[in-house]
Amino acid sequence: MTIMGIDPGFALMGYGVIEKNGQRLTPIDCGVIQTPAGMRNSLRLKLLYENLCKLISHFKPDAIAVEELFYHTNAKTVITVGQARGVILLAAEMCNVPLYEYTPLQVKQAVVGYGRAEKHQIQQMVKVMLNLAAVPKPDDAADAMAIAITHANSVAMLNKTEGN
Repeated sequence: MTIMGIDPGFALMGYGVIEKNGQRLTPIDCGVIQTPAGMRNSLRLKLLYENLCKLISHFKPDAIAVEELFYHTNAKTVITVGQARGVILLAAEMCNVPLYEYTPLQVKQAVVGYGRAEKHQIQQMVKVMLNLAAVPKPDDAADAMAIAITHANSVAMLNKTEGN
């Protein structure tokens, strides 16, 4: 099973692709889609959508996992990240790939085993779980890999509850 994890962002949208074969997780690729700060927001959203669709077409994931939005103190950030999440939901739907959403708490618990884990702890566990030489950079790419791992660890339970 190929899983694409996506860390929603407007300036930087992280993506991570892993392969799950039994209990084994293999990293395939990770990175970010970047949009220029001076560009009109509508064009930035279009750029995110087009690049995300290209990635989906290239990697052909069986599932896409995305982090749910949590409230920031900055309302502008919440709005732009919410718009980026909308692009992710639309791209998954348009590409006919099942989409799964996870809260930050679920990601921390799935990767570190502790819901109040700090960012560096999550990144180190991503490195260990995927047998990487270094933590993926930038942070958005590491976060996307963590989201993909979360889905990989949740698939068996999801299959049981969905009757598969």
